[in-house]
Amino acid sequence: MHATLPLLIQTSFPRVQRKRLTTLQVNLGYRCNQSCLHCHVNASPRRKEQMDDNTIGEVLAVLEALELESLDLTGGAPELHPRFRHLVRQASSLGVGIIDRCNLTILEEPGQEDLAGFLAAHRVEIAASLPCYLPENVDGQRGKGVYDASMAGLRRLNDLGYGQEGSGLILNLVYNPTGPSLPPPQPLLEADYRKRLGDQGIHFNQLFTITNMPIQRFGSTLISKGQFQDYMQILRKAHLASNLDNIMCRHLVSVDWQGRLYDCDFNQMLHLPLHLANRNGARLRDLLDHDLDGNPIAVADHCWGCTAGQGSSCTGALKP
Repeated sequence: MHATLPLLIQTSFPRVQRKRLTTLQVNLGYRCNQSCLHCHVNASPRRKEQMDDNTIGEVLAVLEALELESLDLTGGAPELHPRFRHLVRQASSLGVGIIDRCNLTILEEPGQEDLAGFLAAHRVEIAASLPCYLPENVDGQRGKGVYDASMAGLRRLNDLGYGQEGSGLILNLVYNPTGPSLPPPQPLLEADYRKRLGDQGIHFNQLFTITNMPIQRFGSTLISKGQFQDYMQILRKAHLASNLDNIMCRHLVSVDWQGRLYDCDFNQMLHLPLHLANRNGARLRDLLDHDLDGNPIAVADHCWGCTAGQGSSCTGALKP
C-alpha cells in the first residue's frame, strides 16, 4: 500500500456518478526516460512494467465495439512501448481520435528521430508536458538538460506543422506547479507562455494547467517535508461544487498496463478499482458487457485536487 493511501481513503468528498463513456485512457507502462519530481506514477528508466499484446488487442476491440471518441495514451513515456506505433496505426484506422501524453524529450532520444513525423502522419494530438517556460524551473523539476531537449522537441513539432494555424495538428502544453500550490489561472498563464515561447519562435494551441495530486512521488515528498496536511487543506478550502459536473472521471476510464479498470489515472496509482456489481475489480473486457452510465465513482481525498479553484483534468482547467 502506498504511503499516502491511508491519509486519503477516509473522505468527505461528494459522491458522484458516471455519464456516457467517451474516452479510454490507457497507461502502456511505467518506463520513462525521465524521473520527474511531480510524477504521480513514479515513472523512471528503471521501471519494467508494460502492457502485453493480448491486452493491446483488447484495447482495440473495446474501441471498435463501443465506438469511443478518444484513445488517450500515457505512461511513463508511452512511446517507449514496443507496440506503441502499432496501436496508433490500428486506432487511427478505426477513426478514433488519439492523444499522446508526450514529455517532449522523448523526441530527442536515440532511435526516436522519426517519432515526431510518425505522430504527424497519423494526426495524433499531442499533450506535451512543459512545467514552465524558464529553464531553471524546468530542469529543477525534471532534471538537468530537460529544458533544452524540450525546446528542441517543440521546434521539431512546429517544423512539421504542429501548433501552426490551419494545420490541424494539435499541440497542447501541460503545466504543473513546482510545489504544494494550486496552478495560477489558466488563461493568464497561457498568455505568458505564448509570449515567452513566441519570442523563441515556438507555437502551440492551448496550455493545460493541472493540479499536482498528493500521491506517489509528489505525495511522498509532501510527507517527508511535513507539508501533506497543509496541502490537503489548500485543496479542500478551494473546492467548488460546480466543478463536479465536468470532472474527467464522468466520461473517461483509465486502463492500467495489465488491463484493469479505474475511474481515473490517479485512482489507478492508489489501486482504487472501478466498481462493477459482482466484480472484484473490473477489466477491459467487462466494458463490452456493462454500460457504465450512472455507475458510482470511487472517491478519496485526492479528488479535492480536481475540484479545487478553476478545477483540474487531463485537458486542463474546468473553468476559464
